[in-house]
Amino acid sequence: MSINTAPMTAHGAATYLVPGIDAEGAFPVPTDLLIGDAWVAGAGGARIDILNPATGGVLTSVADATVADGMAALDAAQAAAAAWAATPPRARAVILQRCFHAIVEHADWLAQLIALENGKALPDARGEVLYAAEFFRWYAEEAVRINGDIAIAPAGGNRIMVQYQPIGISLLITPWNFPAAMATRKIAPALAAGCTCILKPAEETPLTALAIGEILRQAGVPAGVVNIVNTSDPAALCSAILRDRRTRKLSFTGSTEVGRILLREASHNVINSSMELGGNAPFLVLDDADLDAAIDGAMIAKMRNAGEACTAANRFYVQQGIYPAFVEKLVEKMGALALGAGTDAATQCGAMINRAAIDKIETLVNDAVAKGARVRLGGKTPDGEGFFYPPSVLADVPLDADLLREEIFGPVAAVMAFTDIEDAVRMANDTEFGLAAYVYTENMKLGLQLAERLEYGMVALNRGLVSDPAAPFGGVKQSGLGREGAHHGLLEFTEAKYIAVNW
Repeated sequence: MSINTAPMTAHGAATYLVPGIDAEGAFPVPTDLLIGDAWVAGAGGARIDILNPATGGVLTSVADATVADGMAALDAAQAAAAAWAATPPRARAVILQRCFHAIVEHADWLAQLIALENGKALPDARGEVLYAAEFFRWYAEEAVRINGDIAIAPAGGNRIMVQYQPIGISLLITPWNFPAAMATRKIAPALAAGCTCILKPAEETPLTALAIGEILRQAGVPAGVVNIVNTSDPAALCSAILRDRRTRKLSFTGSTEVGRILLREASHNVINSSMELGGNAPFLVLDDADLDAAIDGAMIAKMRNAGEACTAANRFYVQQGIYPAFVEKLVEKMGALALGAGTDAATQCGAMINRAAIDKIETLVNDAVAKGARVRLGGKTPDGEGFFYPPSVLADVPLDADLLREEIFGPVAAVMAFTDIEDAVRMANDTEFGLAAYVYTENMKLGLQLAERLEYGMVALNRGLVSDPAAPFGGVKQSGLGREGAHHGLLEFTEAKYIAVNW
C-alpha cells in the first residue's frame, strides 16, 4: 500500500517535513487538529512549540486545541458513531489490516520522527513502530471474535443471552514515552469494538500521533471515527469531554497522580475507565540464575527506551552469591552504550524528554548517594546542549533512598544485595505500585512460586521484555485499572448486555 499525500494537502493542513529523509521519501506530517474529515487550525489559532530533546531547539509547532475544539471533536465522533458501530466486524477488520500494513510500510520515517520529537535511539524507535503496528494486526483478528454467551438459567425459567456491544465514544489520553504504541494500543481495540474516539496525545510528542492519524485516514478509517486534539491545557479540554454525557469511555496511560485526577472527573458521569499508571518494577536475580542471561535481560528491562518506560526495571535485588559479578557485568554493559542524538545511527541511549526529567533524575541520584549508595558508573549530567543523562549504575543503594520509592524514568540502575528470598519478596512488594516485575532463576518451580507471590499485574520470568500485543497489559494497586492488549483489551471497549429470553 502506498500513502498518497494529496488528500492531506487538499484539506489545507499545515505540515512538517521530516528531516533526514530523501525528498521522495519525505512525508508531510500534519501539524493541525484532526476533527471529522479535515485537518483544522483550531478555534483559538494558537500553536504549541515541539522541541527536539537532543538539542533543546524547536522542531516545529502544532495547533493548540481549545475546549471548543474538543467539543467539535466530540460532535464529529458522535456523528460517526452509529454508522461505525453498525459496520460489520469483518469490514472493520479489513480496515485495521490496512492500517497495519501502512504503518509497517512507513516504519523508517516514522522511527525518524519519533527519534526527533521523543529523543529515543533509532533502534528503540523502529521497535516501537513495529510494536505499534502489531496492535492493528492483532485487533483486526480480534474484531471478528467478539463472541457472546448463551445458557439455560439454573432455575430453568429462561435462557440467559449475553452479547457485547460497543461502549461508545472514547477519550484516549496517551503519554510522550511511546507516542506511537500508546496511541495504537488504544485506537485499535476501540475501532475493533465499533467505537469512535478522540485521541489527546502528550503535549511533548504529538507529531507521531498526527502522522498516524493521517495514515489511518488514508487507510480507510471513516471521517470522525478517529479525531486528534493536541492541547496545552489538557485539564480543561479533557474535563469538558468527560463531563459531556455522550462520552462513555476513558482510557489513560500516564502517571498515577494524573490518573487520580481523571478518575475524579470521570466520576461525574460514571464513565467506564481504564488506567495504565505508574510503575516501580523490581528485578530479582537469584544465585542460581544464568548470569549472562540475567545481564542481557537487565539491559532490556532497564535500558529499553533509555529507561523511560513504566515497565522499566527500577530496583535490582540480587542475591549475595551472584551480586559482585552481576554489578561488574552490568557496569561493563551499561558503560559500553553510546550516548547521543536519537537520530544518529550509532546512538544506543538517546536524550531524556525534557529538562524536568533530568532534574528529577539528578535529585533522586544525589539523594541516594548522600544516603550511602556507591556510584559505579555515570551519575552526573554531561555538559552540552540537549537533555542527556548517561547510563548509570548505583550499587549498595540503601533502603531509605527516594529512588526506591519513586519511578526514576531514566537510565539509572539501582542495585542492592539480598541473602534471604523472603526479604527479596518483601522488598519487591514494598511499594504502592504493581505494574511489572522480573525474576531470574534456573529453578522454574521456585520462579513460578515467586511470580504468584509478587504483587504485580505482569511478571517476566527469565525475560527482560514483558510487553506483547497478544498479552493482557496492566497493573494492580496504584498502577491502574483494567487491561490493554489481548482479548481483554477489546472487551474494555464493550458493554455486556444480558437478555432474558424464552423460546
